[in-house]
Amino acid sequence: MIELIPVLLFVCICLVLMMGYPVAFTLAGTALLFAGLGIVGGVFDAGLLSAMPTRIFGTMTNYTLIAVPLFVLMGVMLEKSRIAEELLENMAKAFGGLPGGLGISVVIVGMLLAASTGIVGATVVTMGLMSLPTMLKRGYDPALATGSICATGTLGQIIPPSIALVLLGDVLSSAYQQAQMKQGIFNPTPVSVGDLFMGAVIPGLILVGLYIGYILITAIANPEKAPAVKDQEAISLQEILGSLLPPVALIVVVLGSILSGAATPTEAAGVGAFGATLLALAKGKLNRSILADITRSTTKVTAMVFTILIGASIFSLVFRGFGGDALIEEFFADLPGGVIAATALVMLVIFLLGFILDFIEITFVVVPIVAPVLLAMGLDPVWLGIMIAINLQTSFLTPPFGFALFYLRGVAPEGLATSDIYRGVIPFIILQLLLLGALSIWPELATWLPAQMK
Repeated sequence: MIELIPVLLFVCICLVLMMGYPVAFTLAGTALLFAGLGIVGGVFDAGLLSAMPTRIFGTMTNYTLIAVPLFVLMGVMLEKSRIAEELLENMAKAFGGLPGGLGISVVIVGMLLAASTGIVGATVVTMGLMSLPTMLKRGYDPALATGSICATGTLGQIIPPSIALVLLGDVLSSAYQQAQMKQGIFNPTPVSVGDLFMGAVIPGLILVGLYIGYILITAIANPEKAPAVKDQEAISLQEILGSLLPPVALIVVVLGSILSGAATPTEAAGVGAFGATLLALAKGKLNRSILADITRSTTKVTAMVFTILIGASIFSLVFRGFGGDALIEEFFADLPGGVIAATALVMLVIFLLGFILDFIEITFVVVPIVAPVLLAMGLDPVWLGIMIAINLQTSFLTPPFGFALFYLRGVAPEGLATSDIYRGVIPFIILQLLLLGALSIWPELATWLPAQMK
């Protein structure tokens, strides 16, 4: 019975979270409660808790995680200064006269916004407010409009530079070192956030291509669902390039410096944040009020991430203190089907947890538990990271609990039926599942580019 305590701890945390309590305090509080009961019952070593200050200090001084507030600042700067809105308006003018053109504009702008923001909720809400009323007004099918916005909003999970990939890369780096140590490799090969960024480039572009292809096919087969805008206002090439090139150049510089090895993700994030600020100033989009709003939003998101990380660190310490890591390792070792069955089970669990937990909680709580075992079984860390990211992206889209659906429902017009949102995301879920299947068959889609860059 004692060996099942880690399972009971995990189940209790999920139940408390479903009751609506804050994630960070649920993780830390429930774990400390179990530790206290374990100490009283003589089944938990109180000395393990002395490692908590070291773990928290390690989190505070983690160089890689400095990229988080900087990438958040970069994305919020582009959003709050209305640079993204101006880009969407001009792209809509450029492509709106084509069948499905408005939908394609949404995907392209959403991809750029996802690359700079990296937060699903922020991208879905922003795109919903900017583009959904226009798409509905122009006669777009409500299901296609909402589905394309939700799907595009979740691209922040996979399009680099993404906060999700920064956090996932940091966790997988530690897990990969643990896995190699268990295998007797005492000079472990490092895996970095940059490796994960490189691994995400090809799958991310494939997914964007699939989205655009679906919208085009729908517009050609059923023109009434994605009609061309007849009274489209003309726009010059200079106007298009003026709104498109600056944010694209900024993202290319940030991502290119990481992929080429010229800068670490943290250094590139600093360049991105500074560049976004200069861009907002150059376009005359920044004033004291907007800047105050930007700093508040950045501080709020950063505080949330690091508070959850500290709570997850405490949970991880207590979970391992009860022998949870050994229990997981033993369970996977005895599982019929070996590494394939173990990977499929982990993906299913992560998919289901994506209904109740955000990517931050899953990255900090679930991945550190299962990743070392899977990596010790021979899985490539970059491939595993990309599979987890796309899996979570799919989970966030899946009715009835997908986070992206709730975010869009919160900003959608009152007359829009929730069933339209649910119907709209189904084709995009199928496209993401196809990509997951392709990655399972051809892991090189994720591993080829990092290998070439090295």
